[in-house]
Amino acid sequence: QVQLVESGGGLVQAGGSLRLSCAASGSSIFSFNTMGWYRQAPGKQREWVAISPRVGSPNYADSVKGRFTISRDNAKNMVYLQMNSLNPEDTAVYYCNALSVNNGRNYWGQGTQVTVSS
Repeated sequence: QVQLVESGGGLVQAGGSLRLSCAASGSSIFSFNTMGWYRQAPGKQREWVAISPRVGSPNYADSVKGRFTISRDNAKNMVYLQMNSLNPEDTAVYYCNALSVNNGRNYWGQGTQVTVSS
């Protein structure tokens, strides 16, 4: 069994920063292809924020490009999202996503709330 658990969300003022972490439990025998972050704002559909292949350059949504940085530690099966220059439009529940190399399944975390005050 694989479980993704996000952490690091919270309340921050506009212009501030947060660093999100996603840890994959049950990952000692698993590895992941793409890992990424999605978010869902109130009344909105879940949207892609940042996607990282196992090796290579990540991709970012235009709305966060230049402000957010995704990184991963393959040895620990963890993925991070450094969020700088946050604005109220970034307020959302942020979800970690990982695609398993071993079985091809797509895994989701439970989400962590990020709230940016104006």
